[in-house]
Amino acid sequence: MRLMTSALAKHRPVKVPAIKQGKSDPRYNPEPPRDGFVVRVTSKVLGGYPQTEDPWKRIFQESIGRDNLWVRADETKALIGDQFPESLMSRIVRYHLVDNTRGEPPLWDRGEVRRIDVEFENGVLRASVDLKTKDGLRGYRADLRGHVATKNGRVTRFDLVSKGEFLGRGRYTGNAPKGWFPFAVAFSLADGSDVADRIPPQGSRGWVAGYLK
Repeated sequence: MRLMTSALAKHRPVKVPAIKQGKSDPRYNPEPPRDGFVVRVTSKVLGGYPQTEDPWKRIFQESIGRDNLWVRADETKALIGDQFPESLMSRIVRYHLVDNTRGEPPLWDRGEVRRIDVEFENGVLRASVDLKTKDGLRGYRADLRGHVATKNGRVTRFDLVSKGEFLGRGRYTGNAPKGWFPFAVAFSLADGSDVADRIPPQGSRGWVAGYLK
């Protein structure tokens, strides 16, 4: 500390011109879709872990995953018209029905989506999904229930829950429960009050256009 204090006393800062703020690069600072909206996403393993007295293991076992879902402007218009777009459901399934409670998860490839059944009427969503990798080591079978409400040309409610059985782990999500285990993902309309609402979805990193496709 004495050495640092001495060095600071001898420091003579050089005058330099102020750095002008340049244009934001959308590749590294993407913005939510204009005229779309953001949905908060949380995930939780509901059981299957062995009992432990290890406080560190318990932290992972009780952890909650957090992400954001981005919805495009055209998808917003479709929801207002009482239609649930196929593109939005595909994005939810492939990028957000993942176990991100212990680390960065692998996402689902199109070929790993075995089945998606969707019913949407009067703002009520009923759906079911069956996801599984080719090697059969990772999968998710779940039912989805949700409610969407709109007013004056805006989506005012977007509540959705996916609950089912998950199988396996990813390279960076080790120590998952053995076999199939209960797993749920919840979606709720973001109101912008949380600074985290502006964080891009994990699945969009480096490929926003692909995520929003």
